[in-house]
Amino acid sequence: MFKTTVNQSSYEILPFEEGWLVDGKPVQWDLIKVTNSYFHIIHEQKSYRAEVVKADHVTKTFIIKINGRKYSVSVKDKFELLLEKMGMNVGVTNKVNSIKAPMPGLIIDLKVKVGDEVKAGDQLLILEAMKMENIIKSPGNGTVKKVKIEKGNSVEKGQVLIEF
Repeated sequence: MFKTTVNQSSYEILPFEEGWLVDGKPVQWDLIKVTNSYFHIIHEQKSYRAEVVKADHVTKTFIIKINGRKYSVSVKDKFELLLEKMGMNVGVTNKVNSIKAPMPGLIIDLKVKVGDEVKAGDQLLILEAMKMENIIKSPGNGTVKKVKIEKGNSVEKGQVLIEF
């Protein structure tokens, strides 16, 4: 079973032999993959062109354009629904407590300051190690509370660089 939310409307989806049950009603369609992001769909004798505009497989959220109209889609599988029902939601937007140096090196650029809001994947700093520049990104969401290094500082492996 899946629970799918499309533009704030939720649907329960179950597979069955001849297609899918959407909120208990059978839905059948012909789906042809044209490219990795384009599909041709025939449903109830109507033709649709679908394009996957954006796909985040980690959060299971998608932006899909069907015949020129965009839809925000999120999907939860039976395991996520069970965890949610038990009050054990596991968010993929983890709160970060600190960033530590993954290796010894030299801070060549600092992209954040105290008070900055960061999201998962945002660049925090550039660490040069073994003649290579390594972009250190935020693994989750948070607000920068302390920046314990400055541009030009040498750091050791495991040293706390930024606190959230």
